[in-house]
Amino acid sequence: MSEKTVRKIQSFVRRSGRLTLGQKTGLTELWPTFGIDVPTGLIDLPDLFKKCQPITLEIGFGNGDSLLEMAIHTPEKNFLGIEVYEAGVGRLINEAHKHKLTNLKIIKEDAVEMLKHHIKDDSFDTFQLFFPDPWHKNKHHKRRIVQSEFLNLISQKLINGGSVHLATDWQHYAEQMMETLESHTHFKNTLGGHIYSSRPEHRPITKFERRGERLGHGVWDLIFTNEK
Repeated sequence: MSEKTVRKIQSFVRRSGRLTLGQKTGLTELWPTFGIDVPTGLIDLPDLFKKCQPITLEIGFGNGDSLLEMAIHTPEKNFLGIEVYEAGVGRLINEAHKHKLTNLKIIKEDAVEMLKHHIKDDSFDTFQLFFPDPWHKNKHHKRRIVQSEFLNLISQKLINGGSVHLATDWQHYAEQMMETLESHTHFKNTLGGHIYSSRPEHRPITKFERRGERLGHGVWDLIFTNEK
């Protein structure tokens, strides 16, 4: 009797396309400065940054606009971005080089696999996920990354008292995020039961978000603390 094959549910689609010269430069010449190659074991994150200071993790940063701005304006924090979109990774690295940033590092891999196998527990003081793919069709909701199993993983990698900040422009996904976070043992809403946060000043408004606002789309921010 053959063993049952368990299919991994993937929450992202790898996008490919023609890269600009700047994006190619970011992925090749500048990669040793900003990119992190995946080791066989655990990554020693503090050793990668010039200064030992709190680390913020953002996954799925897209083109990297908001992550870049946060790294520029918050030099007292280190930032780690994980993304599979090559054009976005290349662009962000190229822009980080222009601004001579020393507090930003990039991983171009599946974030869940990285967290499971290559990131130590209690590595981050903040986790952020802005405008993830909503997988809006009912049959695709299982692909949404914000699920209980994913939150278990995030709780392990965050320090006790660390912050989780999510944002989406899909109301149904916002409601699912709220329900999933509030039902989790280790997360507490900073504003109290079922209350969404106003966008904090430290989260930049992206071009994508401004376009949505012009079209009348709402945006929901959720900020929780990790209490182990």
